Amino acid sequence: MNRRLLIILILLAVAPLAMWFALSQGSLNISAAELWQALRGNPDNATANLVIHELRLPRALSAFAVGGLLALSGALLQVLLRNPLADPYILGVSGGAAVAALLSMLGGLGIGWVRGNAFAGALISMFLVFGLSRLGTVWTQNRLLLTGVVIAAGWGALISLILALAPSAQVQGMLFWLIGDMSYSQQPAMALMALVAGLAVSMWFARALNLLLRGENTAAALGENPTRLRIIIYLVASLLTAMAVTLAGSVGFVGLVIPHILRLLGGSDHRFLLPACVLLGGGFLTIADTLARSWTAPVQLPVGVITALLGVPVFLLLLVRSR
Repeated sequence: MNRRLLIILILLAVAPLAMWFALSQGSLNISAAELWQALRGNPDNATANLVIHELRLPRALSAFAVGGLLALSGALLQVLLRNPLADPYILGVSGGAAVAALLSMLGGLGIGWVRGNAFAGALISMFLVFGLSRLGTVWTQNRLLLTGVVIAAGWGALISLILALAPSAQVQGMLFWLIGDMSYSQQPAMALMALVAGLAVSMWFARALNLLLRGENTAAALGENPTRLRIIIYLVASLLTAMAVTLAGSVGFVGLVIPHILRLLGGSDHRFLLPACVLLGGGFLTIADTLARSWTAPVQLPVGVITALLGVPVFLLLLVRSR
């Protein structure tokens, strides 16, 4: 069997297993039989029904969507910038979202306002970086990268200022959001739709992305428009990142390393890489979030801590063993 097909089939099996793990594990462990009855809507076990439908299922779907969004965005940006260190946050999108979200928290606004303002801040940062990188000169990957890094540094300074001025009672919640927190992710519908739409658009340009990896001259000689393709990739990746950050804060590691793990396992063909990133990123973050809320229950950990603790040794092992 083709190696890439085998990897996709394994990931298709792992995704529902990760979802089962998320729904069954926690401060209240639910057996497979109870879980099946709860998913079918059996009213006999009211506690299991409440825990599954009101708490764990929305959060698990949100975690899967955020993981898929970040991994997909990371894969696109690594092609766009031709930089293996590129991740969804490198161009300052998360910084704009973080400043807007922290200001909302500082003002005592509700979670709905925090998310809405975070998305607006991400869009402002996205258009700011895009506009400045094209101002008065030819648009290049290096210019976009440098503009994004500088804007991100500016947002970082504002974040530090906000944390320094915030009352001590609010600082912990702000830090959880900055590291990545799925505690309030109870409405996954928009993120799941964004994930499906982003994957569909990305797969439409999968062949063009493969050509862009060979260089802009090669892509242009084979009928692609590199400038138009770069703009589309930037907009899609930024919007995917904005949606993920709005739902869960700045969850690190996923968008940077998941695409590299899959390249080590199956190569760089984006017809394989993009759907595999969605499956592996979603399943990985679902498992990480389950551990974050159940490992030290009733105390919950930031999910960004768990992603690094789980992912770093796996990636290093694959890197050492790869040729």
